[in-house]
Amino acid sequence: MNKSQRLNDMMIYLNDKKSFNLKNIMERYSISKSTALRDIQSLEEIGMPIYSASGRNGYYGILPNRLLSPIVFTIDEVHALYFAMQTLNAYQSTPFHLNVKKLKQKFEGCISEERIQKLRRMELIFSLGSYQNKNECSCLEDILNMAVEERVCEVTYQKKEIINQYYVQFFDITSAYGQWYATAYNFQTKRPQVLRCDKIHSVHSCDRYLPKPLSELLIPVKEMFREKDAVDFEVGISARGADIFYKEHYPSMELFHENGKNYIKGFYNKGEETFIANYFIAYGENILSIQPNRLKMLVLEQLETIKNHLQKNSPE
Repeated sequence: MNKSQRLNDMMIYLNDKKSFNLKNIMERYSISKSTALRDIQSLEEIGMPIYSASGRNGYYGILPNRLLSPIVFTIDEVHALYFAMQTLNAYQSTPFHLNVKKLKQKFEGCISEERIQKLRRMELIFSLGSYQNKNECSCLEDILNMAVEERVCEVTYQKKEIINQYYVQFFDITSAYGQWYATAYNFQTKRPQVLRCDKIHSVHSCDRYLPKPLSELLIPVKEMFREKDAVDFEVGISARGADIFYKEHYPSMELFHENGKNYIKGFYNKGEETFIANYFIAYGENILSIQPNRLKMLVLEQLETIKNHLQKNSPE
């Protein structure tokens, strides 16, 4: 680690601290006392509000009234942060109170005009794929806070036209195709449950159940979601089918490469058969084999239903 890298890391390390000792710096970066003193002096010169307290138990203090210590980013890091920020445009809602346009303006206010013009030219030829979704999630921030704080919630949730009430503990928030999903442990069913965040009408903390430690909920999918009567499946797919898998698949599925062939292996619980069959219909001719036979027959039945529907509704 050269000096510039060390100073940058040191600013991040000290940013949330009120004080530190010279020994802390020497041990963390494996540097001599004289080098540590020069580094601290360099931090002061670039604006970090450090002061020294002398005496038998002397230490270095950091003034509490600063906003942020100055952090130095490389050009590649600036580019990466800028375009990562652009992906937020795909979401109608985020768990943060921010306006992407204003955030972009603040970001550009911290870099040179020459760098801004280069970034804007890059925007013309470089874009990150995203899916626009206009479904607003009014409770997304509450869901995130409840999950982080390991709190049990009373949730009102709309499924089709029915409003349901659940007592849950959120532990995972994900997005797919611009839509937010929250996974929670349902204390009534004693099972995990995936909720679409835009269907959640309200979230309130409650003490009806004792919360579970987050570490207990963050376990492998097979242990969390698999029921005793779950059915294992194995679907052989082409190389193009593997591309489809990477674009969209579910936690209960895994892709394996064996002897030059591709297989999707996983499981489905009772009641999920039709959902899984419909998922594999999207692979079309990229499916080479399906096990068990019951799943294969269900896929064929769904295809026959689609065929009959089109024949019935197509003009003569």
